[in-house]
Amino acid sequence: QGQLVESGGGLVQAGGSLRLSCAASRRTFYATAWFRQAPGEEREFVAVVNGLGTTTDYADSVKGRFTISRDNAKNTVYLQMNSLEPEDTAVYYCATNPTSSRSARAYTYWGQGTQVTVSS
Repeated sequence: QGQLVESGGGLVQAGGSLRLSCAASRRTFYATAWFRQAPGEEREFVAVVNGLGTTTDYADSVKGRFTISRDNAKNTVYLQMNSLEPEDTAVYYCATNPTSSRSARAYTYWGQGTQVTVSS
């Protein structure tokens, strides 16, 4: 599947927005998910989109605030994050797998992560 590179993280105030990008080095129609990991916490599922971009799934904690999408022509998956809360502070990772899953253990290919910090 090649390399995955996340970008778009940063520091934002509570209530603000960020858009994360996950760029693949070559085209893939694998499902792509976003996970996040806060210090001292386990990596947790955030959202996943299938290979065609027709099906999505979200963690309850982000449903209604985050939107996952993909542009296969650009080999890129996006995570639009609105109404950010301090609890969203974490390193965000993207990962790919042939099928959608909420389990981090299902994913073989991972990016290096991008830091998102939400100040109160």
